[in-house]
Amino acid sequence: MRIAHVAPLYESVPPRLYGGTERIISYLVEALVDLGHDVTLFASGDARTSARLVACRERALRLDPRPLKSEIAAHLSMLDEVRKRADDFDIIHFHLSHFLHFPFFREMPGRTVTTPHGRLDYADLAQAYGRFPQFPMISISRSQRARFASANWLATIHHGLPLDLYEPDFEAGADGGYLAFLGRMSRDKRPDRAIEIARRTGLKLKLAAKVGDGDRAYFEEVVEPLIDGDRIEFVGEIGEDQKSRFLGNAAALLFPIDWPEPFGLAVIEAMACGTPVMAWSCGAMPEIIDHGVTGFVVETTEDAVATMPALLQLDRRQIRAVFERRFTADRMARDYVAAYSRAIEARQRAKAS
Repeated sequence: MRIAHVAPLYESVPPRLYGGTERIISYLVEALVDLGHDVTLFASGDARTSARLVACRERALRLDPRPLKSEIAAHLSMLDEVRKRADDFDIIHFHLSHFLHFPFFREMPGRTVTTPHGRLDYADLAQAYGRFPQFPMISISRSQRARFASANWLATIHHGLPLDLYEPDFEAGADGGYLAFLGRMSRDKRPDRAIEIARRTGLKLKLAAKVGDGDRAYFEEVVEPLIDGDRIEFVGEIGEDQKSRFLGNAAALLFPIDWPEPFGLAVIEAMACGTPVMAWSCGAMPEIIDHGVTGFVVETTEDAVATMPALLQLDRRQIRAVFERRFTADRMARDYVAAYSRAIEARQRAKAS
């Protein structure tokens, strides 16, 4: 199958540091290449891939030191290039922010599939999506698609990681260790909740998080005063090569979110290390976590504190086994191939009728 993937230009593929969407695109592209498909990746020129790369910008927008950049112009130029080459592919898989590409491909929606990687409950989204009902969509969780049930959903496909990305050490975090927080330092992710849980359970907490420009005020005003460098430690933004040790040595991952998380990549990264997860019952968490097996889904800080002893007793080998069954990149890629095949068959039936 000739498959094109169109990535956002904000981060490299894979990202150097933070960037869940670009990381998943990389895992998916590499897994499709391993399955023998002819894959082309439209991305920034600093991407690292086994697929054929079409560099649509010299470097990712975030890594470009020039002060004046146009994100819209960069993506419109990329979409024009994809449109010119559309006949080269059996399917074009878009990972852009929502529907920027729809007007470019209005005459050939059946040649495309779109995976929105973010939340779908913003004002105006439903109205805009409603103008392009013919475009096939693939959700990353049932929770995500439920927020826009009228879309043309082709499938729901959970994310996956390469099987050998993390090498679990089942004894590393089992003897107490520390609690881990991994993600963005934002109000939605609620690191303040993680700090409260750590303090009330008497466990150390390490916060590995990106502080973006939009989150800096929240970090400096709310979170930073709670960091003492001893019981509560801020380690900053970490790269892929640091995650295995950070998550594997943790007693548990805290994921105390306060928003409709469409998936939660850090959760399955922890599972890959055999590390249990304590998460709030928001968004996709109830469908990603096997309650009482890979972690616990709670409603309040009191529930989290009360459940902590049981969380730390979960079988880390069983957690890894669940990861291997549900959340590998190979499984993800095969699910996407099946979805691509359905989209192609539907296009062919429509053409024949």
